[in-house]
Amino acid sequence: MKRLVSVSVVFPAYNEEENLERVVNDARRFLAETVADYRIVIVNDGSSDHTADVALLLSRADPVHVLVVTHEVNRGYGAAVRSGLTAAANTGADWVVLLDADGQFDIRELDLLLDIAGDRGIDLVAGHRIHRADSTVRKLNAWLWSTASRLLLGIRVHDVDCAFKLINRRVLETITLQGEAAVVSPELLAKTARAGFTIAEVPVSHFPRQAGEQSGANLRVIARSLIGLVRLRLQLLQPQPSHKPERQVERVG
Repeated sequence: MKRLVSVSVVFPAYNEEENLERVVNDARRFLAETVADYRIVIVNDGSSDHTADVALLLSRADPVHVLVVTHEVNRGYGAAVRSGLTAAANTGADWVVLLDADGQFDIRELDLLLDIAGDRGIDLVAGHRIHRADSTVRKLNAWLWSTASRLLLGIRVHDVDCAFKLINRRVLETITLQGEAAVVSPELLAKTARAGFTIAEVPVSHFPRQAGEQSGANLRVIARSLIGLVRLRLQLLQPQPSHKPERQVERVG
């Protein structure tokens, strides 16, 4: 039986021509069988390969369900996420899913995230990669980034930058995201908690990349992200309008 909810899935994509068709078609098949209505938002972030062409073909093949947002030049992960989440929220879907376009996650595990959200009344369900299929250097960088995010922002999520998140549309209609590069992930979590919404973290699978190259690990991007994290900390220290009290992050599994 289909769930009586609507879902919009956001795929930020930069140079993912070899992965995009597979991950989008996997998502289309799963969502068509699982939820009452769905949309897929592809954000082509100024790709230099044929990602734009693949995205256009996917949209033409299913214009009802597949939308394309285009950045003419590469604006970075933060901008791609922000554009995608805005477009997804504007579809009116009950839930918005953030998912990388590299094929390292299994869309079918969205069932678990929807179960947690529905059963426990959670507003944002964040994935936690229990066995991260990345190099030792990327794992170390991720640990340092998550640790810095938790210390500076008070985030209680373990895997801050996991790109598999289920978000209630009301969250995106309440908070404003401004973060560039990797800052957008801890910003989303920190502002969600600060606005009084509930967060749960659940284990998800993570698979080796089958094609294409990972980005975001160069020193300039890392430095830019760290500076952005400090700026976000200073921003969050400013007095805010009254809101519901913050609630604890719930760890599942």
